[in-house]
Amino acid sequence: MRARACSRPIARPLGDRTRMGRLVELPPYRHSASDKALFIAALRESAAIHLRRCPGFAGLWKAEGFRPADLRSWRDTARMPQIVVAAFKERDLVSATRRETVLEMTSSGTSGQRSRIVFDRGSLLRLQRQAWQVFNGMGLAAGETVTDYLCFTYDPAVAKNVGTAFSDESITGLTLRGEVFYALRWDAGKKDFYFDLEGSVAALERLERSGRPARLVGFPAHAMAVCSEFARRHGRAARLHPDSRVITGGGWKDKQDRAVDKGEMRARLARALGLPAGHVRDLFGMVEHGVPYVDCRLGNFHVPVYSRVIVRHPATLRPLPYGETGLLQFIAPYLSSYPSISLLSSDRGRLEKRCACGLGGEVLHIAGRAGLTKLKGCAVSAASTL
Repeated sequence: MRARACSRPIARPLGDRTRMGRLVELPPYRHSASDKALFIAALRESAAIHLRRCPGFAGLWKAEGFRPADLRSWRDTARMPQIVVAAFKERDLVSATRRETVLEMTSSGTSGQRSRIVFDRGSLLRLQRQAWQVFNGMGLAAGETVTDYLCFTYDPAVAKNVGTAFSDESITGLTLRGEVFYALRWDAGKKDFYFDLEGSVAALERLERSGRPARLVGFPAHAMAVCSEFARRHGRAARLHPDSRVITGGGWKDKQDRAVDKGEMRARLARALGLPAGHVRDLFGMVEHGVPYVDCRLGNFHVPVYSRVIVRHPATLRPLPYGETGLLQFIAPYLSSYPSISLLSSDRGRLEKRCACGLGGEVLHIAGRAGLTKLKGCAVSAASTL
């Protein structure tokens, strides 16, 4: 294992007095009328920036006859022009100059189509602040607790600009870092990543011995493979500190890339690590969108106040009511450098109005990818290492 330093989610208010900056200071799951009003104001502010600075974005809004001033209420967001996620993989749509860019990420670590996401300083700080707010709202931030990590993701020392590597390394910033082991390691000879199963099992053994809280982060199929190998060697479950957590992300699939029931895998991981099921949380996100959707203790994704999700009919694109499955549109106004404020994704899902856990926010259920051709992203690429 080795300790690493990187930018971490921001635990203190930014002091950003833009409407975009004020939005990320709101409690993530309150959703009051004034919160929604600020969301709309921030959306107008963000849209105006992209209209001035991104010709492709401006051309779309002009063709649709839509203006920032048309965003007056929560209902108006459903009329916003949408940019299909594939457009970001095919076109260089940015709103920041190279001089203003402080970070550039891609949505895929290997082959296939890639989105190039750029951040100016303000956008990056707002991204990090809202991430802290979301995880803290879910009880997953422990800024003063030294915690060891086993990360089932690409080593960010090599995959510096891959979105999942950045996201998962940022998750290690939710606590004070102890030792960190990255399971997808770089083979310089083959010039490719490989899954270090032997090293990962040894790392899990060290997590058990350390006596400190531990966190397993990243692709769930890799986490399950390590837990299974640990049980085979030791004839028992791992015995982690009771304050340990698992934060998975990247899709619930096995090593044959077959879908596995999320609840079943959650229970299996909890048993394999000696933890309550409520300590195993899942994370859904898109590099192009940036807002994290995190499981509550009951295993449900909640939509925070920093975004809006709309479910659309795949043929007509009309908005669908609660309970019906369709294409997911993600709306978020924190970006001033990259015009994905209204993103029509290739993911299918549905919304429910509320969750029994008591937290506010609509519940987002992910049903998988739409279409016959799978867009190759980080999770699919990582599955090939199993």
